[in-house]
Amino acid sequence: MQAITVRDRDAGVAGMSLTDVPHPHAAENDVIVRVHAAGFTPGELDWPATWTDRAGRDRTPSVPGHELSGVVVELGYGTTGLSVGQRVFGLADWARDGTLAEYTAVEARNLAPLPADIDHTLAAALPISGLTAWQGLFDHGRLTTGQTVLIHGAAGGVGSIAVQLAREAGARVIGTGRSSARERALALGVDTFLDLETDKLEEAGEADVVFDVIGGDILDRSAALVRPGGTLVTIAMPPTARPKDGRAVFFVVEPDRARLTDLAARLRDGRLKPVVGAVRPLAEAPSAFAPGKRTPGKTIIRVTEDRTGDRS
Repeated sequence: MQAITVRDRDAGVAGMSLTDVPHPHAAENDVIVRVHAAGFTPGELDWPATWTDRAGRDRTPSVPGHELSGVVVELGYGTTGLSVGQRVFGLADWARDGTLAEYTAVEARNLAPLPADIDHTLAAALPISGLTAWQGLFDHGRLTTGQTVLIHGAAGGVGSIAVQLAREAGARVIGTGRSSARERALALGVDTFLDLETDKLEEAGEADVVFDVIGGDILDRSAALVRPGGTLVTIAMPPTARPKDGRAVFFVVEPDRARLTDLAARLRDGRLKPVVGAVRPLAEAPSAFAPGKRTPGKTIIRVTEDRTGDRS
């Protein structure tokens, strides 16, 4: 089969190529998924797990990408809860070969059934962004109705989902981003938008929850915006500045089949709309990682065209 592989950490995007690789093996409790559409995180080439396994051993050439939507074609020993021919979507493990491949092995518990009327492209845009947004807002931020949340990068992959979920929960939403993101953020439902290039962050006022996806100086300055008893949540890096009378949480998204199922239901009935930007074929995945090639919204890699009657 064909897959995108990375071999040289120092080469970055230049070290990515479309190559022939062995078909994956289904370990115990795994499934093999024929990938229809895949998502990736631009910073994956900087992740240690892209290059080494959990014991620190080199695992190159490795396959990047960790979001997928596709069809189960094989079950590993002991696998339950899914069946061959079933449409699924979800997350591949960080330290195993990923989803920029025609087939990939995934732990069954990391996948959720995908309704027949949801397009693979939309489904592949949901796992990381959707789970990160939910876990950041509600599991870690403890956001409730009537509170105010400040969401950095409100028009991005995670931020756009977080805005929609926060609005549905009855929160007041302040969004930030570059000037080019203003109209997209307002269309998603932010009550107030701050341009990080021209506005002062401190003009946002206090918030019960600050959800950061940027890090650095923005993260540090955000600590002062958290109301007493509130929470600063970030996925960028462990915070060095903490709220004076509140919590600071850094987290990495975790797979959650039940939550994926819930997010799919929201997508299906129109309560949630992932922002998909470019859709590109597998062969163009390396160039999609390049900073200058990124477009607004989530870039999705179209891996396999439908040949079996499955809705794609």
